[in-house]
Amino acid sequence: MNTRWKPSATVAAVIERDFNGIRKFLLVEEETRDGLRLNNPAGHLDPGESPSQGCARETLEETAFHFTPTALVGVYLSRFERIQPEGVLDITYLRFAFCGELGEQVAGQALDEGIVRTVWLTADEIRASTDRHRSPLLLRCMEDYLAGRRYPLELITTDPSVLSLEP
Repeated sequence: MNTRWKPSATVAAVIERDFNGIRKFLLVEEETRDGLRLNNPAGHLDPGESPSQGCARETLEETAFHFTPTALVGVYLSRFERIQPEGVLDITYLRFAFCGELGEQVAGQALDEGIVRTVWLTADEIRASTDRHRSPLLLRCMEDYLAGRRYPLELITTDPSVLSLEP
């Protein structure tokens, strides 16, 4: 049997803000099968959108903040496996992580299902909480951001045929 490998395309936002000289990152705390976990505002790329558009949408849905990607931090592959009664769940994620400008918060907007709250944590607090990370990519993306990795958005080309897809 010939099965084509299809990684799940995801997007994530690495968002930093200065709070009186203390640099903090915006994360979400979400309910998962494994309990409460921390993650970047992130999610799956939807049909009909570019990766940067998907990142802006996911950030708004998960944090109620508008977000405008200005640079690509990196592209990552990560594999997740879980034993289930019906067999092994084996998913490979292809993540596009962006940094950018955080806009206004939309007052009263409900957060995505499963998102409990948003939290602002320092880099050291994130490093100290790896047991609560939903994905090892949370820490990797932050460290790449702190190392100054920034690539132009033009590095990713979205053909117009993708943008014409009905979501």
